[in-house]
Amino acid sequence: MNKIEARKKYLDLRKKLDNVQIISKSISISNNLQDLPIWEHNFYHIYLPIKEKNEVDTIPIINILNNKKKKVLIPRSDFNNTTMKSFLLNDNTVLKKNNYGITEPINNEEFLGRIDVIFIPLVAYDLIGNRVGYGKGFYDKFLRNQNNKILRVGLSFFNPEKRIKIDEHDENLDFCVTPNRIFSF
Repeated sequence: MNKIEARKKYLDLRKKLDNVQIISKSISISNNLQDLPIWEHNFYHIYLPIKEKNEVDTIPIINILNNKKKKVLIPRSDFNNTTMKSFLLNDNTVLKKNNYGITEPINNEEFLGRIDVIFIPLVAYDLIGNRVGYGKGFYDKFLRNQNNKILRVGLSFFNPEKRIKIDEHDENLDFCVTPNRIFSF
């Protein structure tokens, strides 16, 4: 399967999920995350879900991170140069939806420290950790520009494909968490 086929198949599958399924599956994913060996770290980068695209709801994960007294970072994207920056999420963070429906911080300073774990949105993935996103390359560029090896955790409602052909510049996952299982790569 190539990336275009995978993207179409899994975006279509996500469209078929209703709000109750999304909430239930997202809570199961957040519960399964508790079994990952990632909790000794301090700085966790996580996306805020695009509701219109039926993404995994990350609010339960953010609640877990806050309860564990972890530092939560969220992205802001620059669509002019397809780059992304991290910002600390705290009580003073002002959030606003951009033109693409992505909720982003608008008032915080960019976080320039070391990110330990990143929760990555995805459309599809395979049994060896190849990830397919929406096709703009934001996360691939972001990961390549970090000066340390970040633990990469994908979140998906679905199981992996056997194999997806990816490009040389695509970044892989270390784990993917689904409502029923954790995949380790």
